[in-house]
Amino acid sequence: MSEKEDNVIFGTEDILRSLCNSVTKVLNIATQGNIRYSGMVQRITKTCLKPDIGCFVLFDGGFSGLVVINFSAQAAMELYESYLLNMGMAKSDLASSYTSDEVANVMGELMNQIVGDFTGKVARELQTHISQNQPKMLALNKQVMLSVDTNLDKPEARRVTFYTGRNNIFYLELAIDRTEFIKLNDFEQHEAADPDELLAQVNAASATPTVAPTVSASEQEEFLKSLGM
Repeated sequence: MSEKEDNVIFGTEDILRSLCNSVTKVLNIATQGNIRYSGMVQRITKTCLKPDIGCFVLFDGGFSGLVVINFSAQAAMELYESYLLNMGMAKSDLASSYTSDEVANVMGELMNQIVGDFTGKVARELQTHISQNQPKMLALNKQVMLSVDTNLDKPEARRVTFYTGRNNIFYLELAIDRTEFIKLNDFEQHEAADPDELLAQVNAASATPTVAPTVSASEQEEFLKSLGM
């Protein structure tokens, strides 16, 4: 076998698969659910925040990109309730509407854990580093086109459909610079975090996790203006 054939190439779809596996890993541990994703991926031209809850995270470093997750109200409430019930909270203490600040806080915390798990895998598997900003959560009644991915030199965008245990749907969108990682030399990967340890960290979080505050009405209006809405 030639040296070229020995080289392992890690491209956009591989990065997307790694991210999708972080979504299912974190959400399944946090909610004790059965989150799964479609075996088919869509090529898209633009990333969008969509109703009912849109969440996005920017990352930069070894490669730059944007992760968006759009939750339906039903999917958000299912994940929110399962997460807090799994932490031992009483159902009577939970918020009843997806527009509640508490729901947005919890979904933001889960998003933060997902991207944190993903950046850890990037360090182990691709031998590079990416950093992330705090997740931004918005309860939306209309679609918002995000233009931040226009800052990428050669953007590639993908959308993947996810299903919860109750078959509620949410969508993950990824926009990154077109890139390939080529394995030149063998290296030893550091051990990934133990799932039981991750679960312990999840359960150690308070019932109202400390994440970036939800966007107020005035802040949301300014944010939408900055996006040209």
